[in-house]
Amino acid sequence: MTVNEMTNEQDVVEPAEGSASDEADASRGRSGAETEGAIETASAADDELASRSAQKVREGLVVSDKMDKTAVVAVVDRVRHAKYNKFVLRTKRLYAHDESNDVHVGDRVRVMETRPLSKSKRWRITEVLERAK
Repeated sequence: MTVNEMTNEQDVVEPAEGSASDEADASRGRSGAETEGAIETASAADDELASRSAQKVREGLVVSDKMDKTAVVAVVDRVRHAKYNKFVLRTKRLYAHDESNDVHVGDRVRVMETRPLSKSKRWRITEVLERAK
């Protein structure tokens, strides 16, 4: 018996018209059009999230607003120490662009990464989360 004869003798099993996922959706009361729409919506949301995640977003406290159109934002991160496995607070000072000079010391702001605007300024303020009292 040759290889060709063996493949001819074996029964070819084709999948049924309705798959298991279609049956599960039917048992939940969904039609095929509804499930396809849900898939398209989820992929659109994933695409939007992927495009937004290209730029980093941080939250921090404004520690200086003395420069024109620039604010210094202190961002505190909790990182685990490599040797002692204890959490340590790391503070990073970011220079952020503030077009309207409307943030002041003590404001909690959200900053987003952007193209280089000056020698040290690579962030811009997107929104003020909380004003200083």
